[in-house]
Amino acid sequence: MPFDFKAFVGACCIINCSVCFGQIGIIAPQEARELIEQSGSDQGVAVLDTRGGYKDYFRGHISKAHHINFGTLRGTDHGVPVQYLPDDLTAALLSRAGVDKNRALLVYATGDVLPNDEILSATMVAYVLEKFGVKNIRVIDGGLAEWQKNGLPTTQEYFGNPPGELPKTMNKRIGIDLNELLKRKDQPNVVLVDARPHNEYVGDDDIWVRKGHIPGAINFHWARLMEADNTHKFLPMTTVKDELKSAGLTPDKEIIVYCGTSREGSLLRFYLAHVAKYPNVRLYEGSWKEYASLKQYPAETKEN
Repeated sequence: MPFDFKAFVGACCIINCSVCFGQIGIIAPQEARELIEQSGSDQGVAVLDTRGGYKDYFRGHISKAHHINFGTLRGTDHGVPVQYLPDDLTAALLSRAGVDKNRALLVYATGDVLPNDEILSATMVAYVLEKFGVKNIRVIDGGLAEWQKNGLPTTQEYFGNPPGELPKTMNKRIGIDLNELLKRKDQPNVVLVDARPHNEYVGDDDIWVRKGHIPGAINFHWARLMEADNTHKFLPMTTVKDELKSAGLTPDKEIIVYCGTSREGSLLRFYLAHVAKYPNVRLYEGSWKEYASLKQYPAETKEN
């Protein structure tokens, strides 16, 4: 069946639509290309290359892709590194990148082979877009590697989206701060899940100021949701459903995800909310980097 561009863009223009989950998800590279070719960036579609390495953008990128380094959306706050910027600064950066209430956003990076994990940059930016009220977001499945594998063209020509106007209403409920996390995490129907690799979860690392995880958290590494030969490409829900169920990650639960700095957690949240269609998944933005710095709160290294 051919990609229905008119139907998609029509849906993109319904700003206050109540069916948000159906408008955020993944898109195959060929469908993304058709969408880009059939729409001007001033109306309909904007493409965001979220890679942290600007030289990677210079080497080659998708046509009409505006480079927005994911790292520019975060900075040190009260001594804690990579905290999300204040809303007014973030809004200015998003507007300059062409994020607009009437545009669908196509987001991608590389990260097809670990340890390059820039797929996490794409889902982190998608999270920020969703928090700022954008309702039409697609992560290009497989990223730039899958795009090139499909024989689709790239360019070295720079491209800048025209400035955008953000939605008036934010969707902050998709995130959770530390105070609310401490109130919610031990409730009977809540599952707290750490998306980091297992060694970091149990404290076998040289990264963090304190070792281990938030008490009560289970571990589910984000890479378990991705294809082995392209970690920018999402596994279908039918493949991972049993794994999620075995971990206690089921749609009837209230699920709170976190990781080291929120990028890994953003991918786990994106999958559960927009691929698996779970109704109640939130991201603890401060994640372990914030929690570990607050030594009045306990940490544990035992398995849950």
